[in-house]
Amino acid sequence: MIDYLLIFLISVGVTYVVMFPVRKSAFRLDIVDYPNERKIHRFPTPLGGGAGMLIGFIVSMVVASFLPGLHGIFERSTEPLGVMIAATVMFGVGMIDDVRPVSAPAKIAGQVLASSVLYYLGVTMFYFKIPFAGVLVLSPEWLPLLTAIWVIVIANAINLIDGLDGLAAGIVAIGAGSFFLYSNKLIDLGSLPKDNIGPLLVVIACGICLGFLPHNFNPAKIMMGDAGAMLLGLIMAASTMVVGGRTSEVPGETYFFFAPLFIPFFILGVPILDTLFAIVRRTAKRSSISSADRDHLHHRLVRLGHGPRRSVVILWVWTAILSAFVLYPVFFHKGNEFIPFLVAALGIVLYTLFHPGLRPDPSAHEDGAEESNQGEHSSLPPSG
Repeated sequence: MIDYLLIFLISVGVTYVVMFPVRKSAFRLDIVDYPNERKIHRFPTPLGGGAGMLIGFIVSMVVASFLPGLHGIFERSTEPLGVMIAATVMFGVGMIDDVRPVSAPAKIAGQVLASSVLYYLGVTMFYFKIPFAGVLVLSPEWLPLLTAIWVIVIANAINLIDGLDGLAAGIVAIGAGSFFLYSNKLIDLGSLPKDNIGPLLVVIACGICLGFLPHNFNPAKIMMGDAGAMLLGLIMAASTMVVGGRTSEVPGETYFFFAPLFIPFFILGVPILDTLFAIVRRTAKRSSISSADRDHLHHRLVRLGHGPRRSVVILWVWTAILSAFVLYPVFFHKGNEFIPFLVAALGIVLYTLFHPGLRPDPSAHEDGAEESNQGEHSSLPPSG
């Protein structure tokens, strides 16, 4: 835990410090998001935050390779190299889109390339748990496809939620921190080997998000852009695959057995649910799923009069509550029978409170805060 704490602090510090020169460089290179009629932010804002996050990630991984307590993760394993190369590829795809928007198929092709790097260097899942049916051992011919699907879904879900200053970074920080607690608990239970790379990846993801947040909270001085959102998606996808897809037997109750399947979805519940709702919504309207709209969860909260800052905090709290629901049985060995009902109740309450037709407030955008619209060019439904 001391080594993980050290890497966490390094990832926070490096990301925070390098963001200052990155901000200046983004302006100099004109990697800037300019205001227009579809955006709320009022001033040109640099889009190069993903570069600082990538630097923080690479530096943290390199330092971790020299720590005795984490040396086993890097010894005789190609997985750390695979994640670093794939993260760089994913960052590059997003940065190209930030500089000059590319088509959705081209972006998906880049994401498939990044997932292929993960697969060929060993970062993939071996098992998949089917509720009430047990464990499915995945055959080798299915692994490339499943790896690509997992990466694409997680990366675009995080890109989609990146529509308000600080929203995506905060949600991923909470989700990554929660997933670290869960995966480390599996190691304590003996269900996950100590050399599993998953806990290291999420503790770094949490750190680079917290290092980035002071620069990104409303009003943002820099945006992570598609490059940063897709980078975070790649890291979270890799970590959840090597944890949830590597635990064939978890001692204890049924909840523990299936938790590796459900926990990533609950911890990343906000962006994943928002992605699903966007797809259903646009399909019902017979419009392209890549078309922009303003019916995402964060847009609805702003229209209710909460304002961008409060909307971000509300969605942070939602993520924390979902994470607490699924982590409680893991640590206290009780209460798992109530989890499905509590999650369903929370969903109903949130839908009731945040329904887009409830208490509309035309002045919601007049509080001086700015929306970043960082996920505008996501290859799945953009945040508009």
